[in-house]
Amino acid sequence: MLGKHMGRSAVLLGLFALVGTGLVALIFTGTEERIAESERQFMLRNLHAVIKPELHDNDIFHDMITVTNPQRLGTKDPVPVFRARKNGQPAALAITSVAPDGYVGPIKILVGITFDGTVLGVRVLSHRETPGLGDGIEEKRSDWVFGFNGHALGNPQDKGWAVRRDGGQFDQFTGATITPRAIVKAVYNTLKFYEQNREQLFQKSPLSPVESAH
Repeated sequence: MLGKHMGRSAVLLGLFALVGTGLVALIFTGTEERIAESERQFMLRNLHAVIKPELHDNDIFHDMITVTNPQRLGTKDPVPVFRARKNGQPAALAITSVAPDGYVGPIKILVGITFDGTVLGVRVLSHRETPGLGDGIEEKRSDWVFGFNGHALGNPQDKGWAVRRDGGQFDQFTGATITPRAIVKAVYNTLKFYEQNREQLFQKSPLSPVESAH
């Protein structure tokens, strides 16, 4: 009698464990899908902020490649590049690069660039800078990040790609110079990377394997 009871309990425990595992897997799958969709929408909003929808007629989110260039893009990891095309012709692209020397840590940015090399817009995707000081790089905190719009290599000249405290053209924040200095440098390096690899960036096949660029 005791053996039967123990056997029944073991079966019930096994069933509960099986059902519990299934529920956890189902919840995880559902959560994973929602997180992926949330991340996709976040990136699309930022892409459309730096490259307006009217500038392209392709699926910019899927016309994407990955590249590596630690020196210019601020990280040894591959970064995505989203290409915009109009009537089949290259129009612009957005490069996700990193400012590795932020005050607290790396700052991930998105730089929209026209085909001829002019900055369309810059957005900060993630950072850990000090609230009330370094977080002025966020467009919801200040309009500082819009100061890059319309600039390009040569406009200003190389020395101008720095904060005013360092003799450059771009403002810093009161009490916080390191953060804007890191962003200015990262945008400049991203433009240099684009200048050196423009043709290759538009020619590579979407979702192609990662290749090192110059």
